[in-house]
Formats: sequence, C-alpha cells, structure tokens
Amino acid sequence: MQPIPVLEKRRLQAQVIKPIWEELVARLGPEQARDILDKAIRKAAIEEGRALAAASPGGDTSMPAFIRLYDQWKTGGALETNTLQATDERFDFDVTRCRYAEMYREMGLEAIGDLLSCNRDGTFVQGYNPDITMEREHTIMQGHGRCTFRYRMQQGAVQPPSASSDEHEPS
Repeated sequence: MQPIPVLEKRRLQAQVIKPIWEELVARLGPEQARDILDKAIRKAAIEEGRALAAASPGGDTSMPAFIRLYDQWKTGGALETNTLQATDERFDFDVTRCRYAEMYREMGLEAIGDLLSCNRDGTFVQGYNPDITMEREHTIMQGHGRCTFRYRMQQGAVQPPSASSDEHEPS
C-alpha cells in the first residue's frame, strides 16, 4: 500500500480541523483559538518526527537521511524548491511555489495555514533529531514570494555512521 502523499494528508486534516477551528473562534476568540491550535499541532509534529525517526533504517537521522525524507513533502509537486546547499551539516533551500498555501487559501483557512503546515517544519525536527535546527525568515503563507528553509546540524552532534563508510572499515 502506498502512503498518502503529505499534501493530501494535510488536506484531510484541514477538513477535520476547520469546523473545530470555527467553533474555537466562536467560543474563545481568535487569539485563544490560535494558541490552542498552535500547541496541539506542534505536539503532533514532534510526535510525527519521533515516529519517522523510529522507522528510519538503522536509526539514521543524519542530515542526509533527513534530506531524503524531506522529498515526501514535495510528492506530487506539492512544493517547488531551489536547493542552495545539501551537505552533512546543512540543508538550505527556498520554496518558490507552495501548494499547501494554495490549498489552505482555497479552503478558506489562510488565517491558520501557517499553523497547519509552516509551524510543523521546525518542530518536526525536534522529534526527528533534536540536533537539527531550522531557521526561516520568510514564508509564502505570510505573503512573501518564497519560503526560506535553513536547516543546520548542530556542531559536535554525533552522526550515525553512513552505510558507505561501513563498507570501507577494516575487518
């Protein structure tokens, strides 16, 4: 069975969250509703990161493994990106088209699209590998022309050995 593409998964989640969001806003106001939704989605993103780390072959959560994993978020043209740097320590890229943002706008959820997807990006890695950090100055969801992703492996972080280095180890 093929896994559900992430864009489709986010659409299905958004369909469920939309009436909950509307009810929260009606009862608590937009500020409290945003705060509740933000905390819940960040917790879910960290748990998703942990689950994917646990399922990673050999427990490899290195930057190269993360870069390979990130392709899941691009499936089906969900993101158009320009990779600036992809090494063992850095993964820098810009998103030039985000179908997630387009989808949330079409669903009337542009007010919380940043919570539904954008906020997951930095918190996901807390569960996947807490030695990876992310900085971002701009997002399309905020009205910018691109999203700036800058992932870093913290210096001194212990990396799992790669399969290629194991092949060259003396016996």
